Amino acid sequence: MKRPYLLWRTGWTCLTLLGILISPLLLSAGINPNRSVNFGNVAVGGSSTLAIALTNKGKATLTISQITVSGPGFSFTPIALPLTLDPGQSTNLSSTFAPLNTGYVVGSIVLTNSMSHGNQSNSISLYGTGTSAGTLVANPSSLTFSNVTVGTTQSLTETITNSGSSSISISSAAPSGSGFSISGLNVPLTLAAGQSQSFTVSFSPQWTGNFTGTVAITSTAVNSPLNILLSGTAVAAGTLVANPASLNFGSVQVGSSLSLSETLTNTGGSSVTVSQVSATGPGFSVSGLTLPMTLAAGKSFTFNATFAPTAAGNDSGSISVTSTASNPNLSISLSGTATSPGQLTVSPASMNFGNVVVGGSQTQTGTITASGASVTLTSDSSSNSVFTLSGISLPLTLGIGQSASFSVTFTPQTAGAASGTISFVSNATNSPANESVSGTGTTPPQHSVALSWKASTSVVIGYNVYRGLTSGGPYTMINSLDPTTAYTDSGVQAGQTYYYVTTAVDSGGNESTYSNQVSAAIPTP
Repeated sequence: MKRPYLLWRTGWTCLTLLGILISPLLLSAGINPNRSVNFGNVAVGGSSTLAIALTNKGKATLTISQITVSGPGFSFTPIALPLTLDPGQSTNLSSTFAPLNTGYVVGSIVLTNSMSHGNQSNSISLYGTGTSAGTLVANPSSLTFSNVTVGTTQSLTETITNSGSSSISISSAAPSGSGFSISGLNVPLTLAAGQSQSFTVSFSPQWTGNFTGTVAITSTAVNSPLNILLSGTAVAAGTLVANPASLNFGSVQVGSSLSLSETLTNTGGSSVTVSQVSATGPGFSVSGLTLPMTLAAGKSFTFNATFAPTAAGNDSGSISVTSTASNPNLSISLSGTATSPGQLTVSPASMNFGNVVVGGSQTQTGTITASGASVTLTSDSSSNSVFTLSGISLPLTLGIGQSASFSVTFTPQTAGAASGTISFVSNATNSPANESVSGTGTTPPQHSVALSWKASTSVVIGYNVYRGLTSGGPYTMINSLDPTTAYTDSGVQAGQTYYYVTTAVDSGGNESTYSNQVSAAIPTP
């Protein structure tokens, strides 16, 4: 008979032992060219079984008389011995590794073949690593469902993780407690070391109150069953209440508007989301809302409703509020009376200020009168800055037939004709009401002061003239030494009062004391 030989081919492993071919079947770790089987990592308390095919590749019948195994945790499934294999015939040998402790373990399977000239023994090396059993961890460790409205569902995500170094088989996951359910976790399920699985836990209460429950996960983990605590609070659906329940705008003139405040309050036990607020009816609108808007239980929000009629008559409408409240379609009634606007009359229709010296001013008065209905003035203006309006504080409301006075002042800045328009903006039908204004700026007259005095009884060569702005001085000389007894001061300004004195000067340059003081008031302008 031929000697044993070792054969290796890429992609598969075989051992030819005295005509017996050993090859792996259904292995997570197979036989290598060194005639070894590696079971890899197996959790303590678990096991791994590998099937080994024994095939007679020789030309003679072979008989296996004995099979033995060594090494802690290694075993094989017994088969009937002696085992005879004809040429080409195969049989399976199942080997199991069930580690007793953590750590690397070495063993072997010894095959004894009976031959005519004696027994021949060959062995297959066995290897495996015992690992600690997996531990299942829940994140978060508990779930709380807060203020869930009766009749609705809130869902939270739960994640379970195998924190051990060996696989875990999950056989069941069962929720308990009223209103609790799970989805997205299909069992049986195997989690490798470090692997996680997320699923959904939902709370769908049917009545108000506080609820508790668990999700119990049964597995091969050391901490099986894993209980994830559940708690939830169910509250009644929110309810929206409008205050006031209806809005009456009273009488509002066409062309003007009136705004009123409206408040929404959530009187229920859960939050309410307002998705739409709209107004219907001629001239009605809403403002001050940013949607969608969520109101927590007991909270309020105020917005504005406006009536801006465009035609006279009695108008009605409503505000529709769409929300998630128990009253999802809240309606607030609106009403208002649109009245015809009044007219504003300006008297006189025009103002002519005539000639006004540049730098001076002239003021005239006028009146504005409401007729037909009350009129509200909101602004006024002048098209020319030399005409200024005063005497009216805006806004101003004039009842039917009521008048108000105003003043217009013309202050020309340059010589020549000037004109402009005074405008009154209101809710009257003839707004703006205008009044034309005109005037002419004239050049101001040139003023001078003529001074004269008696000659000095002493021998003098001339006189000095002094001027001051305050009685009693100080004074400033305004002339050159002059032998005459008269002087004209042409450098005066309108509206100013001046004070004058003179002195006499002899040939030696000696100057007398001041004369008596005289004053001159210059007209304006």
